[in-house]
Amino acid sequence: MASDNIFKNEFIQNACYRLDESLRMIKICLDKLDEAVIWQKPNESANSIGNLILHLCGNITQYGIASLEGLEDNRNRDKEFETLSGYSKQELFQKLSETVEKAKQNFSHAPEHELLRKRSVQGFEFSGIGNIVHVVEHFSYHTGQIALWTKLLNNGDLGFYDGMNLNAKNKN
Repeated sequence: MASDNIFKNEFIQNACYRLDESLRMIKICLDKLDEAVIWQKPNESANSIGNLILHLCGNITQYGIASLEGLEDNRNRDKEFETLSGYSKQELFQKLSETVEKAKQNFSHAPEHELLRKRSVQGFEFSGIGNIVHVVEHFSYHTGQIALWTKLLNNGDLGFYDGMNLNAKNKN
């Protein structure tokens, strides 16, 4: 039983770390962008950074908050992409930060039976652990899109890992 708790704690700790990493990267991107480009789309089949952030809030809420807490699913996914303005980059980041923090609290406080229980979310069958994995990978995926769009707009490096030696070799 103790090893199960160690595994659960390690898994949740790493999931929360990855959410914080993506949030940190999105903040760096937003800080490098003018307010005017937040709702700009690269083309008709792509989304603005504003839309991607609203989409992340909706997805994290659906999978990481409502589903894990057994709350009603009130997500309006289409609206996340139809919105063309209405939030500043600071308001978007605040909304995303609050959503991520709430999800991290849910992950940390979820009892083992909820982490293992299967449930239907968006038509998919996942355990609570599956939901957490989805939240982390989905957040990371869209963070990469935001980073690419920021690089294209600014034609510059984002400095995500400034001051770190990314060529360091593994140590066992």
